Amino acid sequence: MCSPQQDFDQAWNRLVSKGDAGIGEKGKSFTPVGLRHDVKETGPLYHGTKADLPVGALLTPGYPSNYGARRIARYVDLTATLDGAVLAAELADGEGPGRVYLVEPTGPIEDDPNVTDQKFPGNPSRSYRTGDPLRIIGEVTGWQGHPPAVLDRIRERMRQAAREGIEAINE
Repeated sequence: MCSPQQDFDQAWNRLVSKGDAGIGEKGKSFTPVGLRHDVKETGPLYHGTKADLPVGALLTPGYPSNYGARRIARYVDLTATLDGAVLAAELADGEGPGRVYLVEPTGPIEDDPNVTDQKFPGNPSRSYRTGDPLRIIGEVTGWQGHPPAVLDRIRERMRQAAREGIEAINE
């Protein structure tokens, strides 16, 4: 059994790679290294959100992001890890419970530059994005969320980053 601090540290480290985006270092630039395009990922792919969507629906860019300043998203995020999708579902803006969907890309996917950096080239978090729609092929139910205190601390770190002018890369 982990302590609340260990729970938080593990969840936070899964959300962001150590040192990325300059959290706590005002003005640090962020340049992804080794960003791969047209990634070939085996196994299931997931998307976490609060939106209640049917199987067969398409998740498309062009809507407000689930996070931060809610800018219009140019990409749709996906991950090859269930834990990453669970955390995304829990942290997403919106009403209702978090939902984790199994998805299939309709076009190429690429490394998500928000979690790929010099310290962790190659995307160990297996987080991706696509400018093409994702088709929902199923919903994952029965997943275990993170303790509320852990989510509160992650949200506070995200607010701190926003106050420092650090936003997700959406280019």
